[in-house]
Amino acid sequence: MSSIRNISRLKKADPKEDQSKPILFEIAWEVCNQVGGIYTVLRSKAAVTTEDWGDRYCLIGPYVEHKADVEFEELELGPTLGPTIEALRAAGMKIHYGRWLVTGNPRVLLIDVSAAAYKLNEYRHSFWTDCNINYPDGDVETNDCVSFGYLLAQFFEALTNSLHHKRPIIAQFHEWLAGAAIPLIKKRNIPVATVFTTHATLLGRYLCASTQNFYERLPWINPDQEAGDRQIYHRYCIERAAAHGADVFTTVSDITAIEADHLLKRRPEKVLPNGLRVEKFAALHEFQNLHREAKEKIHHFVQAHFFRSSPFDLDKTVYMFTSGRYEYHNKGIDLFIEGLSRLNNHLMHAGSDVTVVAFIVTAAPTHHLNVKVLQNHSMLAELKSSCEEIARNFEKRLFDATARGELPDTEDLLSNDEIVVLKRLLHSRSQTELPPIVTHHMVNDATDPVLAHLRHRHLFNNKHDRVKVVFHPEFINRTNPLFSMDYPEFVRGCHLGVFPSYYEPWGYTPAECAVMGIPSICTDLSGFGAFMQAKFSDHDENGIFVLKRRHCDTGSSIDQLADIMIRFCALDRRQRIQLRNRVERLAQCLDWTELNPAYEEARALAMQRAYGEQAIKQ
Repeated sequence: MSSIRNISRLKKADPKEDQSKPILFEIAWEVCNQVGGIYTVLRSKAAVTTEDWGDRYCLIGPYVEHKADVEFEELELGPTLGPTIEALRAAGMKIHYGRWLVTGNPRVLLIDVSAAAYKLNEYRHSFWTDCNINYPDGDVETNDCVSFGYLLAQFFEALTNSLHHKRPIIAQFHEWLAGAAIPLIKKRNIPVATVFTTHATLLGRYLCASTQNFYERLPWINPDQEAGDRQIYHRYCIERAAAHGADVFTTVSDITAIEADHLLKRRPEKVLPNGLRVEKFAALHEFQNLHREAKEKIHHFVQAHFFRSSPFDLDKTVYMFTSGRYEYHNKGIDLFIEGLSRLNNHLMHAGSDVTVVAFIVTAAPTHHLNVKVLQNHSMLAELKSSCEEIARNFEKRLFDATARGELPDTEDLLSNDEIVVLKRLLHSRSQTELPPIVTHHMVNDATDPVLAHLRHRHLFNNKHDRVKVVFHPEFINRTNPLFSMDYPEFVRGCHLGVFPSYYEPWGYTPAECAVMGIPSICTDLSGFGAFMQAKFSDHDENGIFVLKRRHCDTGSSIDQLADIMIRFCALDRRQRIQLRNRVERLAQCLDWTELNPAYEEARALAMQRAYGEQAIKQ
């Protein structure tokens, strides 16, 4: 059993709450469990929500032991939820109560879904009779979704009984994996005000990955047929049942609201844009210094990866990147590579001395790191260590000579042995092989779409290429042997984020760039891009470039993308600094303090529909 269950580690129970005010629960598969973007939504919003609701706010997610050991701290049971949790534990449910170790320290319930596996057949049968939804036996993800739904319904039923139905309860569910409880709550008439938030419709994600002109075809799509053809009909039915069963249905952007209206057959009542915690700096130079420090670490990677065969001037180098889920078409990786090809041709024909290093960062199946890539980094580390030792000796000799009142000859500052060491290191680093375009050995090297596209466009990191590429099929974190930095630091060290997505219900990657003062390219098909277009008419001048992809052919979108990248590479250092300053100022609109009121409006509407006008006054 996990060490978090050790009684000696339990923290004191919460102080007594106001027993008349509503309780808010937020339910998602990503609570204390980093899987995707919803984790960032909940984690970054926790401080604002806790400030407003205090200990009347609690998140619920599945118990994943190795994640909980890091992110969760167990508490003694409090007076409000304690009796319910004790009763459920006595009935056999494994449920953990504590706090999430993030800013705000919100209360958390983690339910062990695997411990209820012995009830799976019962749940599957009941789900058919309760919700008229059947699903294949071998679908593990749906098994977990349905089991979680029944455990949640059991919890809310027990809680409302414990409170004698005298205290309003609001439950906001994120995505279909958490949404199976909603039709069960409705079926059992459990007095809970429910909000269902879809961050991307399940069917929409599938269709965009395999269908051209998705948005143009949207009004004529038959959702039942398309979901059936893709063998996800049962999952689609769960998502649709959650959307229709909730008191209030919400989504994260206007573009996804249109999609949900057509595919789930219910128009969302509220749009809840996703935010981030925006760090405020006392002086502008502070975040510029952070950019410079992070850029130095990227310089180190670039020196190791490229300089053995094709060194270039780092002071005239621009770092671009794209990142996110590995969805080659949906995330616009295809457009990024096309844009890079055109940028490379333009810079070469113009005789430009600018070098662009373009990173593609996404998780894809790999065997292991490329040994040559590791060797390059090892050799650079050895060179750095030797240079630092020689520099210390150099400094001592220089000081000793000047202390004697002498101006030393330069040849006296380096010993013959040190010169030999440096020559040997230089010779050992010299090579003619091209720097690899991918840092790992891929499982599907011959068929991987990113590699195939890079090869098709002859982006091979030739010495004459002005655009160099690094496909890193693994997310960046501090334990990464090539970068030794966390992803946010990597973002801060780059000059331009490029996210030409075709399907992007919100778009956390360009939003993260904005709050770090990094210019980015997004599209009018992303929730973030449409949000910025609606809010700021001068977003381009402020470093948020919105590419037109809606009602626009692919070739025209690529032309726009290449033009933006070409113009960006023409900026000098002062102009890039000014652009980062403008982006950083613009990002304030993404802070949760600005966006959280929309969440409160959705919850108030759900309370009104579930309990009547009187509940709002509480």
